[in-house]
Order: sequence, then structure tokens, then C-alpha cells
Amino acid sequence: MTIKSILAPLDGSNSSEHAFQVALSMARQCTAHLDALHVRSNPKDAVPLLGEGMSGAVIEDIIVAAEKESNERAHLARSIFEKVCQDEGVTIVEVPSPDEGITARWIEETGREDEATGIRGRLADLIVLPRPTPESSVSATMTLNAALVETGRAVLVVPDRPVDTVGSRVAISWNGSAEAARAVAAALPLIENADRVLVLTIDGDEAPAHVASELSDYLMWHGVSADMDVSPVTERQIGETVLSKSAEWNADLLVMGAYTHSRLRQLIMGGVTRHVLNEATLPVLLVH
Repeated sequence: MTIKSILAPLDGSNSSEHAFQVALSMARQCTAHLDALHVRSNPKDAVPLLGEGMSGAVIEDIIVAAEKESNERAHLARSIFEKVCQDEGVTIVEVPSPDEGITARWIEETGREDEATGIRGRLADLIVLPRPTPESSVSATMTLNAALVETGRAVLVVPDRPVDTVGSRVAISWNGSAEAARAVAAALPLIENADRVLVLTIDGDEAPAHVASELSDYLMWHGVSADMDVSPVTERQIGETVLSKSAEWNADLLVMGAYTHSRLRQLIMGGVTRHVLNEATLPVLLVH
């Protein structure tokens, strides 16, 4: 698989700007096209369902205020898009132009960002999103979940800060699951170009130690010689161990399957995906 089309929702926030910068860096690495998706909220959705007692004038004021805010956010997001493209020397196009090299396109829709991302993301090789934080809006988490669950595509989750490099040192959290296999396949163009690759497996009933060597053999067929780290199960959460090992190894990208158990089970009992999404300080590439 090659990465030739990247989707990056851009809402004008600092976190989405950081993610867009990383998306552009990935486009440069892969000589790919980048779509910046901005979704305006429908001003009518700002009217609460209060029933009787709300006058027409109040409703109109709410809609006008929501429309003004929507326009301001769209203007800010478009300004970020144009400035970053200009600074980086990226050609802005309206239609596919395979001969242009690295290109970018502005896409603007009205509706819900999670729904638009879920639909448009199905025809992207990679979706780049900021990692939601406790300060993020609910819509940020909804968009991330839509990208992971509704697209079938690789999602690169970026920390809420500038990132210098992505993909120089790649750690792979490997448990032999179908989701992890899809993540490796999606990240293969990055893995093949990495300076170092680490296969990280937590030895246990669901991920016996030998699966690490099996992945290492598979990567050798692609010309990749990987280091291996097989760690025993401890009282620490597996997600905590994965992030700790990745940090010790100075990884700048973590590749892993997402929600290898049902999300309901992870919601009740916790899980690796949930922990990583809450705590990761490095970019994480996930596939469900």
C-alpha cells in the first residue's frame, strides 16, 4: 500500500493546526495529496429544544450569533491552511493533479465534523487528527471515534503540541490481532523508510512471545530489520507499558491496532487503546 491521499480536519484550533502541520509533513514524506476538511456547524443546530416560551426574536438572535461564530472559525481555519501551504511551498489545487507532487485542497462543508470525517475518510489513505484532551470539545472525541470506527482507514493521532519528526523511529505494538495486522499494513510505507523499527510485544495468553518473531520475519521480507522487545505481563496496564517502552526507545511514532476488544468491554474494564488515546505524548497510528 502507498500513501497518496491524506485527510486532515481543520477547525481553526491550535491542536488542529498542529495536526495539519504533521499531516503536511506526512504528505511531504510520501509525496502525497492533502485535503484540509473544515466543517461549518449549521446555525439552526444552536437553537436549544426548549419548547414553549422562546420567542422568534430570541431564536433569531441565537442563529445570528451562531452564524457569526461559524464564519469566524471558517475564516481562521482557511487562513491557517493558506499560510501553512504558502510557507511550505505547497501547491493548492481544486482537482486531482498527480503530476504536481505535493498538493493540498481546501474542502468546506456544513454539518457535523464527525459525520463528514466518517464519510470522506473512507477515501483517504491516512486521516490525521489531534489527540483529544480533557479541555477538548466533545466533537473532537466524536470525530476521532468516527475516523477509527466508520472509515476502515489508518488514523494518525497527533499530540497537542508541535512535532519535530514522525516515523524516524517506529515502535509497533504487536499482539498478533487482525487490527494490529491492518495497522502494520497501513504503516508499511513509513516502516520501510524508518531509521529504526521496534516490535514491542507484551507476553501473555493473548499475545504469546513468538508472535514478535513472526512479525520480525514478515518485516524482513520488506527489507526491514527490526529490534524486538518482549515484556512480561505485570500489574501495570498494557497500555502504560507500551507507552513507557516507546518512550525509553525514543520512538517518534507508535503503530498499533485499535479496539482489539469491543469498545463496550474497554469502556467498562479499560483497555490499551483507551489508555494510549488518553496518555500518549507521541504520534500514534491506529487502525480498527
